[in-house]
Amino acid sequence: MKRALITGITGQDGSYLAELLLEKGYEVYGIWRRKSTVDYGNAKHLKDKVKLIYADLTDLASLMDAVRESNPDEVYNLAAQSFVATSWDTPVGTAEIDAIGVLNMLEAIRKVKPDARFYQASTSEMFGKVQEIPQKETTPFYPRSPYGVAKLYGHWITKNYRESYDMFACSGILFNHESERRGEEFVTRKITMAVAKIKNGLQDVLELGNLDAKRDWGHSKDYVEAMWLMLQQDTPDDYVISTGETHPVREFVTLAFKAAGMDVEWHESGDKEYATLKGTDKAVVRVNPKFYRPAEVELLIGDCSKAEKVLGWKRKISYEDLIERMVKNDLDLLAK
Repeated sequence: MKRALITGITGQDGSYLAELLLEKGYEVYGIWRRKSTVDYGNAKHLKDKVKLIYADLTDLASLMDAVRESNPDEVYNLAAQSFVATSWDTPVGTAEIDAIGVLNMLEAIRKVKPDARFYQASTSEMFGKVQEIPQKETTPFYPRSPYGVAKLYGHWITKNYRESYDMFACSGILFNHESERRGEEFVTRKITMAVAKIKNGLQDVLELGNLDAKRDWGHSKDYVEAMWLMLQQDTPDDYVISTGETHPVREFVTLAFKAAGMDVEWHESGDKEYATLKGTDKAVVRVNPKFYRPAEVELLIGDCSKAEKVLGWKRKISYEDLIERMVKNDLDLLAK
């Protein structure tokens, strides 16, 4: 029986990955942080199936203890301060977790279990102000947020440890991936939850920032399979995981409301006419400048041909199906 250690197991990706590994017969350990109240997050349904260890990415000693206790064959580092907007408010904390935290995890593995295979969750936000369309493994990076910069350090230190210490260390450069388990602070879940609330008369209007930003959106369940496949190869490497399609936020909004049987009426900030639409099959979406980022990433679209060829990976859940799943989930949540 293989043993795996997952940081960030209570998050979106961590919970889907834990499910996948359990299905494959792994003994799964998860790292979580001690809080004043017990919070299993998205892993609540797994708490009796996995073994949880208290540790923190900013505390090397605790990570070494976690590696010693779990004795893993594979380590998946998914824990992060993963909300881009927050990274401008807490740039130091973001760097400590998303950059130095990766170094700490690699050091813990190197010192305690150097033959363990390591996966680092890199991100398309490292491309930022894109230098090439579409973006692939060889595209130059140009991050546009403290989050993207911190993640770039994590990406490069993973490559450095692979080349310096002959460790089996991979990075998955994952483009935007969402699901029914996405946190409500993220724009996709903010949209689908607003759809459910407006449909049920619990919210009047949805306010968003840049509606023209374009993203490459897939489903988390597909992307965690790619993580696992990377650690099953003979040679460690880095891979872009994406859909190869890009869609503007405006289109995501339109399809989300359509999934609930509603049309969208677009308004500018400060317009109050939305009050007249309450109780109709139209929803009001308006632009609010406060949701704009200090530096915007306008376009992301990935080229995942390497992952498809080498890993044999293919996404199964389409963009349209992703949106419908998220809307249905939030409608069901409100109904309960």
